[in-house]
Amino acid sequence: MTSYFAPGVYVKEVPSGPRTIGRVSTSIAAFIGKAPKTQIRLDEAVAIDNWTQFADAYIGDATEGSHLANAVYGFFANGGGRCYVVNIGDGDNLTGTAAKPTGLRLLEALDNVSMVAAPGFTRPQDYAALLEHCEHELRQDRLAILDTPEDVPDIDDLLEAGGAPVPDSGDEETEDGNGETGGGGGGGRTSTEGTGPIGAPQSPGGYAAQYFPWIVVQDPVTGKMVTQPPSGHMAGIWARVDSSRGVHKAPANEPVQGVVNVVHQVTRGEQEILNPAGVNCIRRFPEGFVVWGARTRAPQSGEYRYINVRRLTNMIKESIAEGTKWAVFEPNDYTLWGSLRRDIGSFLTNVWRDGGLLGRTPEEAFFVKCDEETNPPEVRNEGQIVAVVGISVVRPAEFVIFKLMQSANMTEIESTGA
Repeated sequence: MTSYFAPGVYVKEVPSGPRTIGRVSTSIAAFIGKAPKTQIRLDEAVAIDNWTQFADAYIGDATEGSHLANAVYGFFANGGGRCYVVNIGDGDNLTGTAAKPTGLRLLEALDNVSMVAAPGFTRPQDYAALLEHCEHELRQDRLAILDTPEDVPDIDDLLEAGGAPVPDSGDEETEDGNGETGGGGGGGRTSTEGTGPIGAPQSPGGYAAQYFPWIVVQDPVTGKMVTQPPSGHMAGIWARVDSSRGVHKAPANEPVQGVVNVVHQVTRGEQEILNPAGVNCIRRFPEGFVVWGARTRAPQSGEYRYINVRRLTNMIKESIAEGTKWAVFEPNDYTLWGSLRRDIGSFLTNVWRDGGLLGRTPEEAFFVKCDEETNPPEVRNEGQIVAVVGISVVRPAEFVIFKLMQSANMTEIESTGA
């Protein structure tokens, strides 16, 4: 209690209103692969904030580029701001072993990562490892950005996933007999010989997105034109859209910076096959190369079939979890329940105002329930507090339908989003 010794008027600030729940970052990526200097900072997760920092750390006097280097360059060129890099050298195991962890195992300790990519790693076991990492019940706060193989003989090959379990964590790294493809210096195994279906598996929760085809870029190390898996460039676009529009905006209909060509010119008919299957296309239009798809690998009827819906949901749940830690060990009573309703409601109102939630009013856009019903005696006796939050998310207008109506004196066009 403050003591006052002189007569007068004293003004003291006291906290009032809801505690602010800040939004967690959604734009930090993590890349796994082979650096140009293969033995530099091997098996470390290193924070990188710009291309110069990456070049100083991983390129030096190297004369050959790599898929990893091109991906990081494309990330920053397309709007990325911070990423983590794990150099696994000449290895091809994305997790390593229990005795020698690398890749995805090193990313488990990083809570601020929201996108994960292993540029050029397109074997079934690579897909499985990336999905297992992102879908694990202790994480579910990040999405995998998957590449397709460089060589896709038939578009239909992408519609069915090849089956392969996640490599046993106790296995030692093995030599890949299929070799490498692509002009970017390797870093992933992309040959599809003998693998059958080459599509990525579905992710019911929408924790992965896949892009086709590979792109042609100028290697920043050699200056030569090389083929490159697009995942690094796509991560940069996700970060750019987060900054310019918000995580609720689908990262599509966006230009891809630094691309001079694609290895396959996707036709409209081919996209009609790939889009429902959750394979996002990079298309060439008169204005340039554009991302023309915003699907996850969730089933077409799934709740999280759009990238922005999955990422917005991740942002909301992570932000609420971080912003309500103050409630731990507080008395579990009416006062606490009301405070949580107030704080979460205030946060979601701001998300709604920014256009992230659907509804004419906050009441239509979300609800927060935390009371005696959600916290009966048996729940409180377990030391738990339960708040139920419901949100109405905005889905992208993926199709725009024009209805042409002819009349005697005029032609009317009615445009509706569907």
